[in-house]
Amino acid sequence: MKRVLMLASVASMIDQFNMPNIALLQKLGYQVDVACNFIEGNTCSDERVAELKQKLQDMRVCCYQIDFARNIKHMGQNMRALRQVEGLMKQNGYAFCHCHSPIGGVVARIAGHRTRTKVIYTAHGFHFYQGAPVMNWLVYYPVEKMLSRWTDVLITINHEDYARAKKKFHAGKTYYLPGIGINLERFHAGDAQTIQQKRQELGLQPEDVFLLSVGELSDRKNHVVVIEAMKQLVQRHPQLRYFICGQGEKKQELQQLIRKYHLEDHVKLLGFRTDVAELCQAADVFVFPSKQEGLPVALMEAMACGVPVVCSRIRGNTDLVKNGENGYLVRADQPEEYIQAIEKLLRIWKNTEEVRQMRKNNRARIKQYSLQKIDKIMENIYR
Repeated sequence: MKRVLMLASVASMIDQFNMPNIALLQKLGYQVDVACNFIEGNTCSDERVAELKQKLQDMRVCCYQIDFARNIKHMGQNMRALRQVEGLMKQNGYAFCHCHSPIGGVVARIAGHRTRTKVIYTAHGFHFYQGAPVMNWLVYYPVEKMLSRWTDVLITINHEDYARAKKKFHAGKTYYLPGIGINLERFHAGDAQTIQQKRQELGLQPEDVFLLSVGELSDRKNHVVVIEAMKQLVQRHPQLRYFICGQGEKKQELQQLIRKYHLEDHVKLLGFRTDVAELCQAADVFVFPSKQEGLPVALMEAMACGVPVVCSRIRGNTDLVKNGENGYLVRADQPEEYIQAIEKLLRIWKNTEEVRQMRKNNRARIKQYSLQKIDKIMENIYR
């Protein structure tokens, strides 16, 4: 039986993005090993990581701890990770390694080159893109371009990255993959009972308008801009309630901002959640203010549930949202534009046909990103 390595810098990337790939590889007859940092840097809870390890073991997947640092500046720790990955490749003789995340991609391709192991690299959104900081172009672009020569298969998940990779890079093969795949059996429009139950759990009143964001509490996910908008919105629309799912380093800062603006009754941090599908089904508006994305899973999951969206006009988001058709696109760092978009949705709320069409457009658009379609593409790549 051929053996393959699934590698990412953190366990949460395996949990959130790669379980279908592991199942597909096993279906194709491969023995799968997983290597990542199970201990540090994860965007999910320690309990969730423990559940992931147990699930992988139940699937007869071998798990290896690799001491990745998420920050590219921690060279010593990532050099240790390189030695660990190189040792794994030499020891186990993998048919190929499928790697994820910038740090994981760098380490896997260097180790693959040294050990003559084939490498598939999924770029979940290059750190250089139209409008990116100059430093991102100076640091990440030359590294990715150089390492593309040691990349057997490069998978990109949005049109901007695909066009640039095809034109500028040197991978053996380059593919456009429309995301990681959304499980439409789980993410779909909710029934009235599920919606009512979830709203009651959150303490919502029938007249409340439920705004939802899902994403790591980090600078990149940019939740602060919506909290800034809420400061003004609740003065005119006291029925607004904003909930944020996720955990991360910005939690304390966001809590302080909520207290500063006296928004404790209007903005809640829910932490890491396993009921995101039900929350999306119950939400009235999904707000996604991220500064940088590849092709955002959280946004696609909300769309699959038929939620009208307000999101930043950035790469990845613009692949999914057409202004006025299934939501509204705004500048990422402009609270006033979020206010205008949310108020626009509130104004059309009484026009049930317009809102119904927006929900319908979202559900229809996301079908092309279904897990079944992605699995078919990945099966051809893995073969």
